[in-house]
Amino acid sequence: MIVILRLGHRLKRDERLSTHVGLASRALGADKIIYTGDKDDKLLESINDVSQRFGGSFKATYESGWKKIMNDYKKKKYCIVHLTMYGMPLKNKISKIKKSKKVLVIVGSEKVPGEVYHLSDYNISVTNQPHSEVAALSIFLKELSGKKEKKFPKARLRIIPQEKGKKVVEKGRK
Repeated sequence: MIVILRLGHRLKRDERLSTHVGLASRALGADKIIYTGDKDDKLLESINDVSQRFGGSFKATYESGWKKIMNDYKKKKYCIVHLTMYGMPLKNKISKIKKSKKVLVIVGSEKVPGEVYHLSDYNISVTNQPHSEVAALSIFLKELSGKKEKKFPKARLRIIPQEKGKKVVEKGRK
């Protein structure tokens, strides 16, 4: 079970980026994303709509308090991984993290409170240079999954890989 915690979503500033965090989470193997910060029903609807159309059981939810979420998941014995450019290199810790059956991945938006660094089991970097949280999350999830592709049952829409062009098939149609 992989849950993503998106800290501090901001309506005016993070709309597209937070959507991309959700889409990357779903596509690369997470089971759920929890958003904190500004409540944004449009964001939740958008991510949940993709899950309905393209399959899988991924869910997007909103909760107001990040600290309560972290403490609750810690009690549930989740391995808590905070993605930050200030953390330890991913390659040095991924084998330990992979041993966990349940992982809560923290992805920041605005300035991350110092307490997050202390509550996390691992503060992990994919690079110690400034970069996008979507990039960090994508690299981390790909490494965590062992590079295997996730299956999406009950998809209404399915993309057919093409050398050129686009092909999307709706369930029941060819």
